[in-house]
Amino acid sequence: MTEPETGDPVPQSGAAPIRVFLVDDHGLFRSGVRAELDRGFADVSVVGEAGSVDEAVAAIRHLRPDVVLLDVHMPDGGGAEVLRQVRPELPGVVFLALSVSDAAEDVIAVIRAGARGYVTKTISGRDLADAVRRVHSGDAVFSPRLAGFVLDVFSDRPGAAPPGDPELDLLTRRERDVLRLLARGYAYKEIAGELFISVKTVETHVSSVLRKTQLSNRYELSRWASDRRLV
Repeated sequence: MTEPETGDPVPQSGAAPIRVFLVDDHGLFRSGVRAELDRGFADVSVVGEAGSVDEAVAAIRHLRPDVVLLDVHMPDGGGAEVLRQVRPELPGVVFLALSVSDAAEDVIAVIRAGARGYVTKTISGRDLADAVRRVHSGDAVFSPRLAGFVLDVFSDRPGAAPPGDPELDLLTRRERDVLRLLARGYAYKEIAGELFISVKTVETHVSSVLRKTQLSNRYELSRWASDRRLV
């Protein structure tokens, strides 16, 4: 049996390793990650892998791993779709995006869908194992070149979406604009004037937001928007 590399954590007596599941549509890449993590890190154990969204969803539901390493782009939907299907029913499973892409839209989409971090495939095995440990313990982890960008996007400025809020992600940009003004106390006519749209269009957007959030009136919407720092 291979001994852990010097300086790498080992499980405390009686402590189970962190159970990791791999999701990537390239089998060779999955094999490489599995070999790297299983080879020298006694506190990390790969318990399964999948090459498609459907396979991943079924296996994650069955195995209930601690951490899922998740590719962003796959032919049948990608990481965000896996998160959409699994995260609401398994909130204890932590997702870490592992992708070749460092494009802004990819990072934003998967973090908003609920991933706890995002690292690129240039990461070393030792750093990947450390990232797994950190997200498992509750930290958010990002590749160095992405960290500043993510902080800017998900800052406390008005309108910034907190990561992991699938309800907010259902709203269109225009619906968020209407909701923000509504929560500030604007009347429908004032919102229409501010956004250069008709009152009827404002009513349509409000009805859509109420339906998506399953709320019943503007007062509940205002509180909902305030909780999400939209105001």
